[in-house]
Amino acid sequence: MSGADQVHTSTENGFDAGEVIIGHVSNSSPEHPILQLPTIFGIDFSITKHVLMLWIVASLVFIAITWTVRKYIKQESPVPSGFMTALEAVVQFIRDSIVLPNVGKKYLNTWTPLILTFFFFIFSANAIGLFPIFDVIGAINRFIFGGSSHDHSFVNSLLHGGMTATGNYNVTAGLATITFFAIILAGSKAHGFINYWKNIAPSGLAWPVYIMLIPIEVIGMFVRPFALTMRLAANMTGGHIAILAIVSFVFIFTGLFNSVLAGIGVGVLISVPLAVAISALEIIIIIVQAYVFTMLTAVFIGMAINIHH
Repeated sequence: MSGADQVHTSTENGFDAGEVIIGHVSNSSPEHPILQLPTIFGIDFSITKHVLMLWIVASLVFIAITWTVRKYIKQESPVPSGFMTALEAVVQFIRDSIVLPNVGKKYLNTWTPLILTFFFFIFSANAIGLFPIFDVIGAINRFIFGGSSHDHSFVNSLLHGGMTATGNYNVTAGLATITFFAIILAGSKAHGFINYWKNIAPSGLAWPVYIMLIPIEVIGMFVRPFALTMRLAANMTGGHIAILAIVSFVFIFTGLFNSVLAGIGVGVLISVPLAVAISALEIIIIIVQAYVFTMLTAVFIGMAINIHH
């Protein structure tokens, strides 16, 4: 059920804050995909809201960085300016402060591109989720062009689900899976495939110790990407849920006291100030979570390269 449908239902049967909140942070429902595609081998290939957001974020990052770098290469002065200055500062910081201390100088150029890609993609996906672009489009369609909230138009399909793709556990699991295989590849490249798996546990221990130690180390290999998955998705979803819950006070108190003035009063005194404060905190969170994911990825890759027991 879309946000418009939920509000329409709430006016008739009472405001359901939980249903509205989940509808605004979840992915598109199977009944309302943006583009319906056939199911192949049990996999639904329909284009949902978060799939669209992944494409948009990837395109924006590619275009912005490619255009900026090419413009810098063509200019006569070697001194960067404008957006290129900020881009160079971020790249240098991640390379020298995150990748180099963890993976070492030998493999610096090998793994820096992956870490940079993670950072820019996650940061952009986190940031774009703060802007209610599709909600504004829906409002324009509804109040200016006279569109209905109940038809199955393309615009209404954009209203189903949340904007933040990194709040989807499938997306963060995909990113963590890349990290998982990067760890194995880094260890195999540095020590050889066979030696990498031998280095999971230190040598020279009594054989009964290996019975307990090896399963623990193998489980630890899967816990790392699982932690990356849960950390990013939970943090990006939690902020939006908090904001929506606070804004819901307006409708809850309006229905509770059967007075619009009560809802407006709660909104002015409580909901708006708290929502603004949390939104400001979200700006910090989108940067921190992109930094944490890339930092942990670099740490895990470095642990596979630099074996220490």
